[in-house]
Amino acid sequence: MLTVWKKTEELAYLSEVSSVPLQQTLRHLQGAFTNFFGMRAKYPTFKSRKKSRKSAEYTTSGFRFRDGSLTLAKMAGPLDIVWSRPLPEGAAPSTVTVSQDAAGRWFVSMLCDDIPVPMPVTAKAVGIDVGITSLVTLSTGEKVTNPKSERKDRARLAKAQRNLSRKARGDGANRAKARRKVARVHARIADRRRDFLHKLTTRLVRENQTIVIEDLTVRNMVKNHSLARAISDASWTEMRSMLEYKAGWYGREVIAVDRWFPSSKLCSVCGTLQSEMPLNVRTWTCDCGTTHDRDVNAARNILAEGLSVSVCGAGVRPQRSTPGGQSATKQKTPRREP
Repeated sequence: MLTVWKKTEELAYLSEVSSVPLQQTLRHLQGAFTNFFGMRAKYPTFKSRKKSRKSAEYTTSGFRFRDGSLTLAKMAGPLDIVWSRPLPEGAAPSTVTVSQDAAGRWFVSMLCDDIPVPMPVTAKAVGIDVGITSLVTLSTGEKVTNPKSERKDRARLAKAQRNLSRKARGDGANRAKARRKVARVHARIADRRRDFLHKLTTRLVRENQTIVIEDLTVRNMVKNHSLARAISDASWTEMRSMLEYKAGWYGREVIAVDRWFPSSKLCSVCGTLQSEMPLNVRTWTCDCGTTHDRDVNAARNILAEGLSVSVCGAGVRPQRSTPGGQSATKQKTPRREP
C-alpha cells in the first residue's frame, strides 16, 4: 500500500523522504492497533502532518554513523549536530530518531546499549521536604531556593500569548509565527527548570545512599487555585522521577513516606504531635522547649520515618498508590533506557 500511496498526487510527498521512517511509522501504527484490540490501550489518535510533533525514526539501514558524523538516507552529507554528550565507548546506535519540537528546534536521539556503573556505597541518608519558597529542605538543615523558572519569563510569555490571541485563526503564516514565539518561551522555561532539577537530583544521588521523600498527590494539590501555578512551576513530580531513575542507575535507594504522615506537626526531638499547624507558621516551639524550623523539622521526621520502614522491610508499591494505613513504602526504581 505504501508503494501505491507514493504514486498518488495527494500523497506524492512521501517520496521525498527515505522509506525507512515510513515503514517504521506503519510498524508503530500496527503496534497501536494491536494494543487497542488487546484492550491494553485506547484507540489510536490521528496525527496531523502540520500540527503534530514532527519525527522520523531510522533503523540501521537508514543511516550511517562514522567517526562522530551522522548521515541519514537521501542526504548528501552528514548532519550539523551539536552533541549534548558523547556516546558510550564502543557503543553503536541501533535506532536514530530525528524530531522537531513546537519551538522549531531539531533534535537527534540515538538508541544504544549503556550499562551504568554503580557508585561507591556510602552511609549517608537524607530526608527531603519539598516546598515553594525553598524547593527542597534537607534533613541536614540545608535549604535549596526555588528558582521559580516560570516567574522569570511570565511577562514575556503573557506578551507572546496576547500577540497570538490577536492573530486570525487558521493556518496563516502570521499565526504560525506567533505560535512559535509562545513555544520558544515555554521551551526556555522548561529547559531552565529541567537543567536545575538535573543538577540538584544528581548531587543528592551522588552524596547519599538513601533518599527519603514524601508521596505527594500533586494532581490534587494543584486544585488549589491560589497555589496551582507555583506548585506546577516547582515540578515536584519530575524531580521525584529523576531521583528514582538515577537511584536505580547508581545503586541508591529511594523511599517514599506516606502522604498522611504528619511530618510538620511532629516534634523531631521528643515526638510530641501538635494538634494544628497552619501553613503561615514557619517556626514553632514544642513543649519540650525545642524551637523548630517547620521545613527542617519536617525533613528530619521524613528521614526518621523512612529509615524505620527500611529497617522493618516494608513492601514495595508503585508510585502514588500508597495505601493510607501504611506509613511508608520502599520505592521501585525503573530500569534505565539509554
